[in-house]
Amino acid sequence: MPRVIDHDQRRREIVEAAKKLIIEGGFEAATMRSIVTAAGYANGALKHYFDSKDAIIAATFESVLHETEQHMSALDPDLSPADSLRGFVEAAMPLDPHRIRSGRVLLVLWEHSVSNPDLARQYRDLLTTWRVELCRRIAEARGKDESPDAPAVGVIADEIVSVAIGANVASLMHPVGDLIDRHGAYVDALMERIVG
Repeated sequence: MPRVIDHDQRRREIVEAAKKLIIEGGFEAATMRSIVTAAGYANGALKHYFDSKDAIIAATFESVLHETEQHMSALDPDLSPADSLRGFVEAAMPLDPHRIRSGRVLLVLWEHSVSNPDLARQYRDLLTTWRVELCRRIAEARGKDESPDAPAVGVIADEIVSVAIGANVASLMHPVGDLIDRHGAYVDALMERIVG
């Protein structure tokens, strides 16, 4: 009887191998040969799951974006508006080894996305959705009956987006975890400014 192959599982394994290579050696380290070796498959096996390196990179990019979205959507719906906002902000910050690694993969793939319109669109869509959701949560946490479209709310949302991106960039330059306390202190100060 022929063995049943879980193609989705194989694709996930290939994506995880690509992530690991990107974290350890950057975009150039994730060659088709190195990915197939790291995933433990025979040469030529990748073509059954992905038709090109670009397809693997796109799947890797989508996987990391999906992980970030999962962190954000996994928050308890019964949290107070302030705690909900805090959790949403923390989900995008490099505050644990897993989020630091995910941020590193995204940052490495940013350069590649500049010349890949599909990846660039995916990332723009994520940033747009993220900002809209931040504005909603900020307005609720401030408790001033403000519209999420209020200019003051948008300024805070833009700050958070910029700081989260900057924090992920800064974490690239330091050993994993070195900046967690600083980034946590920023979140504390931010919440104090928003909700007093």
